[in-house]
Amino acid sequence: MTKIAFVGAGFVADYYMTTLANYPELKIAGVWDHDAGRLAQFCSFYGTPAYGSLAECLGDQTTTIIINLTNPENHFALNRAALKAGKHVYCEKPLGMSFEQASEIIALAGTENLTVCGAPANGLSEAHALTASLIDAGRIGTPRLAYAEMEDGSVFRDNWMAWRSRSGAKWPGLHEFELGCTLEHAGYGLSWLVSLFGAVETGQAFSALTFPDKGPGTSDRVMGPDFSVGCLNFRSGVTARLTCGLAAPRNRSLTILGDEGTIVVRDLWDDRSPVHLSRFDGKRPLLQRLAGRFERARGRVLPLRLTHGSPVPYSAPAKAAKLAAFPSQIDFARGIAVMAEAIAKGEAPYFSGARALHLTELALALNAGVGAFKPRSRF
Repeated sequence: MTKIAFVGAGFVADYYMTTLANYPELKIAGVWDHDAGRLAQFCSFYGTPAYGSLAECLGDQTTTIIINLTNPENHFALNRAALKAGKHVYCEKPLGMSFEQASEIIALAGTENLTVCGAPANGLSEAHALTASLIDAGRIGTPRLAYAEMEDGSVFRDNWMAWRSRSGAKWPGLHEFELGCTLEHAGYGLSWLVSLFGAVETGQAFSALTFPDKGPGTSDRVMGPDFSVGCLNFRSGVTARLTCGLAAPRNRSLTILGDEGTIVVRDLWDDRSPVHLSRFDGKRPLLQRLAGRFERARGRVLPLRLTHGSPVPYSAPAKAAKLAAFPSQIDFARGIAVMAEAIAKGEAPYFSGARALHLTELALALNAGVGAFKPRSRF
């Protein structure tokens, strides 16, 4: 049994509480949030203990891991304080608001012989495992090119001010618009890309604020980038393009092209997303062939696009796992569970240390639109 503590009881904390039910080996010892009203609401809903202060939370000798669910601007200070208190840290993205901050956290963890892991956990999904197995088995030959999409739709045109989490927390729309979509969303694509293809050797990053007016309450605020694109060259030889945005229609897919075929993952936010495979020496599915003939005969594109290739079955039936409601069907707590298991075995979790730093550095570069860059983090 590993005892953990949450710091931050906002919107994302509900995703962790929902999926924590999948891991009885994890026990939440308590929760702290600077907003007393929000803390009381959260703890009342879930029946969890509340700490009286941050000092009490960090000083709880029964806990092993601090789960940092605060706003990104507070990640660095809390990560540092938790490590100084002798706690391992699982941190929502990013580890810090600069490469220097993130580097300091990873260095401090090494000095204190502690572990820091970074979210998100979708790189540990069943869909990821299936995709990796197809690549390892040579089903598409050598991977050459990947397209990752993190388009969330025109969120700012929706009724986002009325959105609430399970326990009643408001969706922090204004803060996300100010921060920019890339720091919030790039990690979902980067975690897949880095775990499949390794470290990024060089890249090109561009970002822009394309829709400054995002509705009520935003006119007097400085908005962050709502569009970014990164072209990444991996040390393994793969080239990838990752886009993030808050305007284009929702698309969270990943397409991987190899010498012998293509893999399409329909939704990186779905733990068991449909995964499609096509081989260049194979025949396309009947429905796709018929659609192609229809389009050529009519001279126009059909309004409904079919996912390229044939769906690949999972080797085992879906477990009765609890996931957050659509569209965030990620097992958020899996990252904590994997971290706790690795610590117990004296091992380093995959998304810890240098890899966690690398993911943060990439997200920061894409968000800032720095142009050509060469990551300083190595693994």
